[in-house]
Amino acid sequence: MSLVSQLSSFLSNNLQLRLRVTRNRVLPFRVQPCTDTIKAAAKLCSDEVIFRRSASYRPSKWDYQFIESLTSEYVGEPYTTRIEELKSEVKTKLERADNDLHELEMIDTLQRLGVAYHFEDEIERALNSIYINPKNCRTKDLYATALEFRLLRQQGYNINQEVFDSFKDEQGKFKACLCDDIKGLVCLYEASFLSVRSDNILDEAKDFARKNLEIYVNEIKINGCNDSAYLFTLASHALELPLHWRMQRSEAMWFIHVYENNVPYDPIILQFAKLDFNMVQAIHQQDLQHATSWWKKMGLGEKLEFVRARPMEGFLWTVGGVFEPEFGYFRRMLTRVGALVTVIDDIYDVYGTLDELRLFTDVVVRWDINAMEQLPHYMKICFLALYNSINEMAFDLLKDQGFDVIPFLKKGWADLCKSYLVEAEWYQNGYKPSMQEYLQNGWISISAPLLLVHAYFTATNQITDEASQCLKGYPEIVRSSSLITRLADDLATSSHEFTRGDNAKAMECYAHENGGSEAEARDHVRALISEEWKKMNEYAIGNTILSQTFIKMAKNLARTSLCMYQFGDGFGAQNLETRNHVISLIIQPIPLS
Repeated sequence: MSLVSQLSSFLSNNLQLRLRVTRNRVLPFRVQPCTDTIKAAAKLCSDEVIFRRSASYRPSKWDYQFIESLTSEYVGEPYTTRIEELKSEVKTKLERADNDLHELEMIDTLQRLGVAYHFEDEIERALNSIYINPKNCRTKDLYATALEFRLLRQQGYNINQEVFDSFKDEQGKFKACLCDDIKGLVCLYEASFLSVRSDNILDEAKDFARKNLEIYVNEIKINGCNDSAYLFTLASHALELPLHWRMQRSEAMWFIHVYENNVPYDPIILQFAKLDFNMVQAIHQQDLQHATSWWKKMGLGEKLEFVRARPMEGFLWTVGGVFEPEFGYFRRMLTRVGALVTVIDDIYDVYGTLDELRLFTDVVVRWDINAMEQLPHYMKICFLALYNSINEMAFDLLKDQGFDVIPFLKKGWADLCKSYLVEAEWYQNGYKPSMQEYLQNGWISISAPLLLVHAYFTATNQITDEASQCLKGYPEIVRSSSLITRLADDLATSSHEFTRGDNAKAMECYAHENGGSEAEARDHVRALISEEWKKMNEYAIGNTILSQTFIKMAKNLARTSLCMYQFGDGFGAQNLETRNHVISLIIQPIPLS
């Protein structure tokens, strides 16, 4: 009997695997643990030529030499002295605001310009004072009320939605006279995205504001008459994607230009924002070069030619996560984690055989260097890179903070690989999961829980056992951030991956289960994203265990996902929008003059 016949008989009699004949056939599914039978099958397979899939990923647009050549003049003197001078002047302006509304407007401007991190204590004191004694802002002015509501909710204050009751008529509807208050409507619309699940008034506010802002924007587009370019710009921008959902670093760059060109700006604040942006960008370039040097040294892109080499795009995600200068270690380590995730994702998604993937999953779950002997050569390279990199990170944290993070990190990697294996089993068996099944696995397989666990340990000055145990169980904010990331990815990549023959994504699962159209499925997915944002907002108000830094990182992961996938696959396909983000946020400084 030939070796091929032996293999066919072996698989049929011992593993009872069914060759995939059609994508539409629904088979029962259950993940099997690694056994001696599977190991034997893998050994038998190794004697045959294996036909492997290919995703035909394009090489990175940003090569190592280019990244290494990046330099910035905004380092050291005289810029450090000048930034401190400007910071002192801006701080004085903030402290001398002549009323609560002026103070709120300054806080909003500083936040949108990306420099509010310099004034965290001053902003906290100001907002706390307004929350306790709101004598000047809660008036019948829609703009002032909505601005105060948004800024307080962003800061974690549980301000009640009933502050908007005064803008309703006797029938409980928002007053018709508000339709012409574009400034107030923009602010109301932005505030509505800070809602929690019980905020029905804010749901009504969102619908009311959106409807009237769409009328306003469309009329200007048709007629060309516009009394305020600034309001039109803000309204159009909000309707495209609300401020609360936007990647903060990208928003800061955008708003610097809007602030300079559309309003009577404060020259001191503008100069401060521009210089700070460029100085922080210089730090980001150093972090990027550190991360890409690691990637080059590891050699995974050369040894495993089938994987995506995306160190630049991966680093952009970390800038979206936390951009402030003091979080350089976080950005450097999370870029490594993201690169390893991408390599392993490509192994499970397109390259590895099912038997190999079962073996690899078993080795990762056991986190045992001795167990890797059973792996094929390319998987040995991958696992050893993973094992050494994560253990090195854990050593740094044990040395610096005295906390052993290995149990938490290896659980994250085990959970990720197990979720990848589920999807590989689905693909092999032609199984179409229900929407619930898909999302229960998909929020983990998008890798967001793993990234957030690593983010907590690499960005926290004082690791606590209570927070660590909380993260081990994946609290609701982790699940919500992860689901948003998964759904944003699906909205952008579904068509391409379905054409390639991959597993069904959220829209396909929903349409298959409910018989709806693709448009209906996409609307459902967008509604799920909105619901998960409400859960995150709710958690941020009631949280007492996790730090505000971590809460911000969880929100920022969702924001960066929406940014990267807003116009298609901004990671795997390296689309034009991602290229523009890289250039404007990491490569090209803002002209100061």
